[in-house]
Formats: sequence, C-alpha cells, structure tokens
Amino acid sequence: MRKTISSCKELTNNLWWSWDTEAKEIFRELSPILWERVNHNPVELLRHISNDELQARFQCCLGEKTERVAARFRSYMAETDTWAARNTPELVKNPVAYFCAEFGIHESVRIYSGGLGVLAGDHIKSASDLGINFVGITLFYKEGYFRQYLNHDGWQLEDYPLQYPESLPIEKVTGPDGKDLIISVSIAQSEVFAQAWRLKVGRATLYLLDTNIPANESHYRDICCRVYGGDQNMRINQEIVLGIGGVKLLDALGIAPAVYHMNEGHSAFLTLELLTKELAAGTPMEEAKLKVKKRCVFTTHTPVPAGHDRFSRDMMHYTFDHYLSQNGISFDDMMLLGAEDRNNPFGLFTMTVLALNFSRAANGVSKLHGEVSRQMWKNLYGAESENDVPIGHITNGVHAHSWATPTTERFWRRFTDSLDTLCSTQEAAEKILAQVSNEDLWCLRFHLKRNLIDFIHRYLANQLFHQHTYSMYPEYDSSRLAKNTLSPDVLTIGFARRFATYKRAPLIFRDLDRLNRIINHPTMPVQIIFAGKAHPHDDAGKEYIRQIVEHSRRPQFAGKIIFLENYNLGVAKRMVSGVDVWLNTPVRPMEASGTSGEKTVLNGGLNFSVLDGWWPEAYNGENGWSIGNGELFENYEEQDRFDAEKLYDVLENQIITTFYERDENNLPVKWLKKIRNAIATIAPVYNTHRMVREYAENYYLNKESN
Repeated sequence: MRKTISSCKELTNNLWWSWDTEAKEIFRELSPILWERVNHNPVELLRHISNDELQARFQCCLGEKTERVAARFRSYMAETDTWAARNTPELVKNPVAYFCAEFGIHESVRIYSGGLGVLAGDHIKSASDLGINFVGITLFYKEGYFRQYLNHDGWQLEDYPLQYPESLPIEKVTGPDGKDLIISVSIAQSEVFAQAWRLKVGRATLYLLDTNIPANESHYRDICCRVYGGDQNMRINQEIVLGIGGVKLLDALGIAPAVYHMNEGHSAFLTLELLTKELAAGTPMEEAKLKVKKRCVFTTHTPVPAGHDRFSRDMMHYTFDHYLSQNGISFDDMMLLGAEDRNNPFGLFTMTVLALNFSRAANGVSKLHGEVSRQMWKNLYGAESENDVPIGHITNGVHAHSWATPTTERFWRRFTDSLDTLCSTQEAAEKILAQVSNEDLWCLRFHLKRNLIDFIHRYLANQLFHQHTYSMYPEYDSSRLAKNTLSPDVLTIGFARRFATYKRAPLIFRDLDRLNRIINHPTMPVQIIFAGKAHPHDDAGKEYIRQIVEHSRRPQFAGKIIFLENYNLGVAKRMVSGVDVWLNTPVRPMEASGTSGEKTVLNGGLNFSVLDGWWPEAYNGENGWSIGNGELFENYEEQDRFDAEKLYDVLENQIITTFYERDENNLPVKWLKKIRNAIATIAPVYNTHRMVREYAENYYLNKESN
C-alpha cells in the first residue's frame, strides 16, 4: 500500500488530475466534506489525512482505482506518438513560450481573474494533450484574485485570503548548485529580484515569478501580491517582471523557445529584453528589431480602445531610466516602439502597440474581433483599408475534458471512446449522436440540472453558515431550505461572467412587469441563476450586482432568481453543465470572443446571445438563439431598449414555448433537436484542441525559415 500512497501523491503533483474524472473521484471519495472545504485541492486534502488512513482505505477499496489512474497518467506522460510529433515536430524539439498575466487552470490555484486566464488555462491543457513542448510564464500571486462576498445591501466586498506554496502542487525552481534560482530586473533605480515556482500541467510546465523574497525592498515584495492589483505604478511593475523577468528566467533555465507568444499586451516588455540581448550581441538596431519580430507572435483580446494598457511618458521615464542606461536604447526610441503615432514619441506608451510592432503574426480571438482589431489599429500601419492590416483571427475554444462533469463524461463514454472523438469533426459527432436516443439526452439534462440545484442548496447554506450573520435570501434559511422553489422541471437560464458594464448583466430586468409574467407563468415558468465578480475598482459593475440582488429579493422573484457569491471555476463548471440556456448580452462588438457559452454544449445546454464574439460564427438558426441580428445604435439607451425587447420576444415566443412543448412521451422533441444540432456544429469547432492546432500550424511555425 505504500506504493499506492506514493502513486496518489504523485497524482497530486501534476494538474493533469484536474481534467481526469477518475482522478478527481479518488480525492473526493477520500473525504467529500474535506474535498469541498479545501476547494478541491488534493495537496491540501492529503495534509489532513494520515498515511494510516490512506493505507487502510487503499487496502479495502480505492487502491486498485488509484493504481489504474496512476498508470494512465504515466502512460500519458510517456507518450511520444502525439499530434505534435506527427505534425509539428519543430514544436516538440523547441518549446513555445506562452506569456500571460493569469492562468485559470483550476479553482484551487488562484492565479486568475477572468476569461483571459481561463482561456490560458485551457490553452496550456490542450497544448499538453497535443504533445506540444509548451512553457507558460506568469506571476505567483500570494493573495490571488479576491474572494467575493456581498453585504446586506448586495454590495460587493472583497477579501484576499493568502495562498501558501506548501498547499499547492508547485516546487521551487533551483539552479545547478541546488540553491533557489533568482533573476533580477531593473525598475526605476532599483534592482528587483524574483524567485520562480514550477507548476506541472500534464506534459506542459508553467513557471510563476515571485518577488516576495527578503532580497527586495518591502514595496517591491508586493508586486506579485494580487492579480491586476494596485495602481498604474503597480501595473507597470508587474508587467516588467512578467515580460522582462520571464525572458531572463527562460535564459537562466537554458530554455530556447521556438516562439514567444504574448497572450494580451501585459507581457509585451519581453520584446525589449529580446531586443537588448540582440544589441548586446552586436546586432545593429534595425536588424535586431527584425530578429525579435521573427520570434514573437501576439494575441489581442480587447476590442475597446480604453481597455489597452497605456503608460505616461513620465512614468516610462521614471521606470525605465536605469534599464535603458544599461542597454543602449534611447528613451525616445523606446517610446516610439509603443507610440500609436509613429512620428510622435511624446504621447502615451501603449503595450498593444509594442506587441504589434514586434510580432511576425498577430490575431484577434474571433472573426468579428479580428475585423474590429484591424479597424482599431489601421492607422498604426498607415493602411487605407482594414483589409491591409496584418491582424488575423483564431477563434477561442474550450478544453472539453475540463468542462464536462463526471456525469457528462460517463454519459458520452456510453457512445464513444473519448470526448476528443466527439469533438473531432461534425461527421464524427453526428455519428455518435445517432446512437443517442431522445430519452437518453433528456435524462442527461435532468441529471445535470438536479446536480446544479442540489449544489446551489449546499452552496447557499454554506454561505449562510460561514460568511453571514444574516441571510441574503431569507427563503434559503436553513429552516426553510425544503421550500426552495428551484426545480429541475423549470426552464433554467444561467448568466455568469465578469461584471463589466458592457456585458449588461441587468438587461433582462429592464421591464420588471414583463419579467414577472415570464418567471411566474402558471404553466411555463422560468428560473434564472446569476454569478460573477466586478473588478474591485469598478463601482459601476458592483452597482449591477447590487441591482440584481435587489431584484432577486422582490417577492415575485424570491427563490426563482438567485445570485451566487464568489464566482470561480468550480461554480462556473456547475452552472454551464446544469442550466438549459446560457444568456449573453454584451454590447456588440465589445465581446472579443467569450467562451462560457461554448462550455454548455457538451452538457446539452443551448446559447441565447447577442451576435457578438464567437456566436456570429457558430449560430446557424437551429443550434440556439440570437438577440437581434447585429443591429447597432449610436445611443446606448436606444441599444438597450432594442436588445431588451428582442430578448423578451425570443424568450417568450421561441425559447419557452419550445422547451415546454412535449410529445406523447412527454419529451421536448424540438428542444432536443436543437441540442443535437448544437453539439454537432459547435463541439467539433469551438474547442482548444482545434484552436491550439491553428496556432501551431499558422502562427508558431516560422514559415519564413522553413
């Protein structure tokens, strides 16, 4: 049994377990209550379970399962006949270095805040599955992103619990001498030092830079304190450590990437460090710039001009004065590298411009976002038409195994060997779906919805017990949980995402009387579940949360509209699996891509969205619903009024009636047909295996050198 205990601990040290159903089941079976209490963190779980207990448990029941899972993990790690080995062997020999300010791999590792990080997490998992030699670079945030809780008025408050390295599956990076590997970067007149942690994600590796060490002045120790925390000064410091520090770390490790991928502009300072290295080697400036450009690619995620990081000339001068004095780049030359007007070094320094200037290829994250980005940066290239701007697109996807619940995985394994087969081609998906009866699909939907509702009962009761002396929802008081009105028989709508104002979370509340008739229809009722966080400095987003909480307390909506506190990856997975309809209401074209709606599909959920982000590419009229046809109004009030009317109209006259229309066997045949269409047309396309293959073949390989 000691061997099995060792196998179990081996599994905890690689986040591969986070997308393997059986591995997660082992940890949960050891102690369901502890598993929930430690936020599904197996490292922390095993700290609370003695070896004596493990030995006994593995002897009688879990040992065989643990060894089977461990054997599968070892086989996965040792596999050489991968997609990358067959198709892009160059990316097996030399790694892709992927820089991102956040990674949402699992809820127990709190180094993410929202969609950008979740995408990065799914990206690194698919890179591992495909066999690409992949190295991620980010920061280790000791406080991570905040834990959200709401006061009695429904106003968001933030708490920042520490996360400790010893409770995570990470290890300190050391040098050949066995000592901590330390790199340094110049910030203002100071030398700032950073250690590094290593996190294994399947076959891929994620490195996390950490300035919280005694060698630093106290204010520099907090650079890596919080995800996107602090002011502009903190932001630029974080981005220096991420970009410049990340390149220095790779150099110290002897890693020579085939390509540097900047996922959003936060890491673009890495190009300055690459340029500095070329200049130090004696390469002339213009040739050095071209060499750096040939090694970098860039993905932009922001379709709104105000969303791109910009720093003032004074801040850049203060922050980079010492750095520039060491490497021979003049300040004005550096400012031009990030100037939106190439002839004016006296304006703001824009990180996206720096990234674009030094990338051999750049892309948006959906077809529409690619168009918006080309229009946005047209002047940078002196192009008369956006068609002449060299920014393409690769539409985002999701990692199927990460977003399918154990119930969903077991369901599809009845009909196919793997979710990967279901997500391979539309033809393969249709062949598999032909084996699935309507009764099977409807059973899956009820099972998942019951799981979600039971989870909400426990979640709200836990919130009440641990976080409040009052109940945010009186109908959920422990003495009244049995009277909860949430029901698996009722059409369930989900809305969960970052509470940026352009996402318009309260849009469905625009006409309360009409919503009341919809929610409380005597024969075709509806229930809605909300979740999401606003940025700590975004009072407008917090106001949206407060409004929704206030509406949910109204007598006509009590127990039928719910807001779940502290949205995270665990809550997201429950919601995207359990709801019938995923609602998305951004102001077009401000949603670069969005991926939450893609996560509902394998679970039998359907999308109802403004034609923004990925949805215009995927929507075919039979695999979900649209809010309008892409109509745009200059006046925000007019836009909201139009979109709300379309939302209500489609909800009342199409979605609700289709859901509740039943045949002689009490099955919603038309609804199930839409589910089949959604799975066949969306799952094979909008997944990160397809997405990463496109990056590998079209962006990571330097075709000029082939």
